[in-house]
Amino acid sequence: MVRLFAASLSTIAVLAAPPLTAAPSPPIPMSETEQSAPALPPILSMRERAKVIDGILAERLDTVIPQIMREEGVDLWLMMSREYFEEPVVASMLDAKSMSARRRTILIFHDPGNGAPIERLTVSRYGLAGLFEPSWAPEDEPDQWQAVADIIAARDPAKIAINYSDITAFGDGMTHSQFMAMSKALSPEHRERIVSGETLSVRWLETRIASEMELYPSIVRTAHAIIAEAFSRKVITPGTTTAADVQWWYRDRLAKLGLTPWFHPSIGIQREGAQGMLDGDTVIQHGDLLWTDFGITYLRLNTDTQHLAYVLKPGETKVPAGLAAGLKNSNRVQDILAANFEVGRPGNVAMLKSRSEAIAEGLDPSIYTHPIGTHGHGAGPAIGFWDNQEYDPRGAGPINANTAWSIELTTYAEVPEWGGQRVDFRTEEDAFFDGKTVRYIDGRQTEITVIGPQ
Repeated sequence: MVRLFAASLSTIAVLAAPPLTAAPSPPIPMSETEQSAPALPPILSMRERAKVIDGILAERLDTVIPQIMREEGVDLWLMMSREYFEEPVVASMLDAKSMSARRRTILIFHDPGNGAPIERLTVSRYGLAGLFEPSWAPEDEPDQWQAVADIIAARDPAKIAINYSDITAFGDGMTHSQFMAMSKALSPEHRERIVSGETLSVRWLETRIASEMELYPSIVRTAHAIIAEAFSRKVITPGTTTAADVQWWYRDRLAKLGLTPWFHPSIGIQREGAQGMLDGDTVIQHGDLLWTDFGITYLRLNTDTQHLAYVLKPGETKVPAGLAAGLKNSNRVQDILAANFEVGRPGNVAMLKSRSEAIAEGLDPSIYTHPIGTHGHGAGPAIGFWDNQEYDPRGAGPINANTAWSIELTTYAEVPEWGGQRVDFRTEEDAFFDGKTVRYIDGRQTEITVIGPQ
């Protein structure tokens, strides 16, 4: 009871959040160098967030949709969501004031050809902030799916893409009941023209535009700043604070800031003489190597970061050399993986090639990198899984340009200062691939954070 009360006092001291800013501050540029204890960027008010979200959404609809539909040779793309049962693509296309689909929301994109603008139609009772043209009058045609069939018949598309997929949930939004209802309304001729919208879904969700990448560094910086607070004596008192205390500190801190985690934060402890990763009610002690996995959602973009920290023993002034070398090993694997990004290369090939090169250098790697952006574990090909370092169908897709990634991996090394104990050096940093090079959005950790005396 005394321990928990003491931890709560240290938590209260850092829960005061800066006031929400009314307008966006100047953008933070992308950087290969991560600041060790960055200041927390201003957090936008909800009204300003809505302006940013809707502005970027409008730009994405104007630019990404024509590009991917024409490159994939699809002239009509139809999506459907039911209230509180959003499919991921439709959810990403709702404006900032539309919390969810209303009743049944149907979206249609149609390419008339000859360079004409893409039609954006919503077959629903409610418009979507002017981003889609309302195209259903229930008083004239009560049957919503018949209204869809009439729109399709009038345009007579060669291909009708709907979202179904065995590989990715991002392209599998059409439910069986709604597919059957739609099929019943369509003519036999148009039913024969149905194709999968899987690739369209993935490309829509994975593609990042310049306006998003202008915002992304400040979002990642926000995550880095909060991690720096967590890995400090403001939050951690060796001998008192538990791993779980720090996890819940994260949650309280985000709540005060008006931010959302997309997963419950992780805190793990590696300790000389202890097997594996300690967590939960384990009390943090001097000499521990700490690990965190932390991600936020802000302005419809996600972060995913893993950092390491070391709690100095009395009399120590720096991280033991064996631990410092372990993080350098993981940094080297990051470099190898970044060099193996290539447009069109399958994720599996990038993983297997990088792993082979790292092993040839005497390293002991495990690579499990994933796309990030609209979702934390985002649409696009996986580059390995922690539990599968061989070929995986989920990694068969191509790496595309203008995509964001969590460069997530680990290496294992025996640490002399810990009697040759095998230690896990996990790291994860968000990066952007422009089609030629991989750049970190707000740098990467290259030095283990030191938690010293108060």
